[in-house]
Amino acid sequence: MREIKVQAPAKINLTLDVIGRRQDGFHDLKSIMHAISLYDFLTFKLEDAEGLTIELSGNSDEIPYDEHNLVYKAAIKFFEAASVQNAKISIYIEKNIPVAAGLAGGSTDAAATLFALNKLYDNILSDEKINALCASLGSDLNFCLKGGCAICTSRGEKIRPIPFLELPVSIVKPKNLKISAKEAFEEYDFQEEKNCINSTEALTKLIVCGHFDQSLIHNDLEPPILRKYSGANNIKYNLENSHMSGSGPIFYTLTDELSVIFEPDEFIFVEHLRTIGDGVKVVN
Repeated sequence: MREIKVQAPAKINLTLDVIGRRQDGFHDLKSIMHAISLYDFLTFKLEDAEGLTIELSGNSDEIPYDEHNLVYKAAIKFFEAASVQNAKISIYIEKNIPVAAGLAGGSTDAAATLFALNKLYDNILSDEKINALCASLGSDLNFCLKGGCAICTSRGEKIRPIPFLELPVSIVKPKNLKISAKEAFEEYDFQEEKNCINSTEALTKLIVCGHFDQSLIHNDLEPPILRKYSGANNIKYNLENSHMSGSGPIFYTLTDELSVIFEPDEFIFVEHLRTIGDGVKVVN
C-alpha cells in the first residue's frame, strides 16, 4: 500500500469583475485570487485491486462521500486519463474550510486529488494534462493547484501568477448560510444595474509594482448577495473594511483579529490567517 497526505489551501478574491455571460452558461471573469493559510488535509491510501474502487470518508457531515463529491469526480477523471483500471483508493478528507462559502473548499480538494494521485503514480500525467483536468472540473481548480497570487480570467481557469502579498487575514460567515456559485451568479444576472469598475486591472498594476491599495478590493457578486441575505448584510455593515470572497457568504478583513465579536453559535470565524505563496503540496 502507498500513502500520501496533502494540504489544500483556501482562497480569497481580492477582486472579482464579471465581464459578461458566456454562451455555455458560465460567465467571463477577471479576478485576483490569493491563497490563504486555511487548509483541508487529504490522506490517500492506494492499493492494488481487481477493478476500480474509490472510497471517501472524512470528518465533516456537510459534504457527501460518494460520486457527488468533486473529489470523487476528480479521481475518476484521473484514472481515466491515466488508463488505470485496477486500483483501490481510500481518501480521507479533513475538512477545515467552510462549505459553500466562497473559499473554493471543494475545488481545492479536487485539485489536491489530481495532484496526489499523480504523485502516487510517479507523475504519469504531465502538468499540462493535470491542468486540463482541473479546468474540466471547475473554475477555481487551476488556481488552487498553483496557489500564491494570480490573475484569473475566462471563467476563472486561466491563471497568470503575479507577486504574492504578505497580508494578515481573518474570516467570518453566518453558520447556517451556504451559497453556491450558481446561485450567486443568478442573483448577479437578475440585477438591473451592474456597475463594472474593472478593479482587477487597477489593483494588478499596483501589485506588480510592489504596492497595494485596499480601497481597490471589489467583488461584483457582493451587492446582490447583500440585498438577498440579511446575515451577510449584517457582517458587511458591522465589520469595518470587510469584503466578500467569491460567491460568499464568507467575509474577510485584512487584519489579524476581527474588530467585532461574533457569537460562535451563529457564526464561523477564523483569525490570524495569512496570505501564502503556495498551492496544493505534500505534507511532510
